[in-house]
This record gives sequence, structure tokens and C-alpha cells, in this order.
Amino acid sequence: MRQIIAMGGGGFWMEPENPLLDEYVLAASGLSRPRICFIPTACGDASHRIEQFYAAFNALPCRPAHLSLFRDPAGRSDLIKGSDILYVGGGNTRFMLAIWKACGLDRMLREAWEAGTLLCGLSAGAICWFAEGLTDSDGPLGPMDCLGFLPGACVPHYDGERDRRPAFHRFLKSGEIGEGLALDDGVAAHYVGKELKELVSSRASAGAYSVACRDGETREEALPVTCLGKKG
Repeated sequence: MRQIIAMGGGGFWMEPENPLLDEYVLAASGLSRPRICFIPTACGDASHRIEQFYAAFNALPCRPAHLSLFRDPAGRSDLIKGSDILYVGGGNTRFMLAIWKACGLDRMLREAWEAGTLLCGLSAGAICWFAEGLTDSDGPLGPMDCLGFLPGACVPHYDGERDRRPAFHRFLKSGEIGEGLALDDGVAAHYVGKELKELVSSRASAGAYSVACRDGETREEALPVTCLGKKG
């Protein structure tokens, strides 16, 4: 079963005190102690992000590892093939995809997905799986082509960054980006194959939207989101 879980924001990266989305990812694997590999390319393999990942997932029922393309590129194939879940962090989406393509990781990730490995991530790690994304990798927000595992566009941080919504609307009207999915921080979109299975959130106020342009006007449709609850 091909699965992708795209998070608009949240998880250990943004909500270290709230493990609900990360627990959801682990449960989606269907395994009691899945092997989960963190891919922090977009943040330049920052040590503090890798440490943050281990701090979060060592406390959860899984076997964590990480893939550093800067420090141990030779081990990438074995790590990818040996993982049940591949978790991509945030950062610079253009930089990340360029590095992946240069070393063939984009191909490895597609092969892993097609073989049943669960792919997930937040921010850059959410955008990357779609045909298009809205990113500030080059400075001002703008559209970019992504891996195309999933159709349409993805826009994360929809409520967390005030420029995201107007920028998406503007590029939709100009035809520079196609219709797609907008995700607030704390919302995860769970795809099975290329179909959206469900939307879940780590907090009650977070939402998700289908955004399109019809007759020159942008239209947002609020989508049903299931809140996973609150710890504590």
C-alpha cells in the first residue's frame, strides 16, 4: 500500500510537546515498532534538528535512524531500503530537491513508496511529494515544480504565515500554480495511493482547504479535519 502523510506544520519539529501527529504517522505504518528514518536535507542536516528528532522518537514505539547526505552519503541506499517510514524535515525545498536529484535520492524515494514504504514530512517535507508547491526557498513566496508523486499543489503553514494565503490566491489567478491543498500548521493529509484518505490535526483550531480558481476568482472549500485530541 502506497502511503504519504503531508503535514502543513507541527510534529516534533514545531510541536515537541504534542506528539499526536508523530504517533499518527507511526500507527499508519501498521507495525508495532517501525523503523523510521529522518531525512534532514532541507535544513542542511542541522545537528540540532537531528537531535530533536531522536529526542522525540526515542520516546515513542519505533526504531529511529537518520540519513545525512552531507556526512554519510554512501549509506543512503541501505537506509532507504531498510526503513518502514521516511520522514522529511522542513527547510529549503529547492535546495533539497536539487540535492536529491543530484544523488538519485528522488528515484530511491519513488521506488520505496511504490514498494510500500510510508513517506511523510512537514513543510518542505510536505510540499515535495506533490506536483507543485508554494515555497520561500528563494526569498519571496513563489511556485515551484516538485516530485509529482501526488497531483496538484500543496501549500503548508496556511494559518502560520500571513503571506501564504494571499500568495496562493495571487498565483492561482495568474495561472502560475494550479489548484491544490492548503494545510494549516498542525494538520496532516493522509494519502493512500494518490487519493486523500483523511485529514487529521494535532489541535482543534487547525484547518485544511481545497483551493481553486474558477472564472477568475479563487475559491476555498474547508475540508473535514479530525482532531486527534490533546495530550495532558
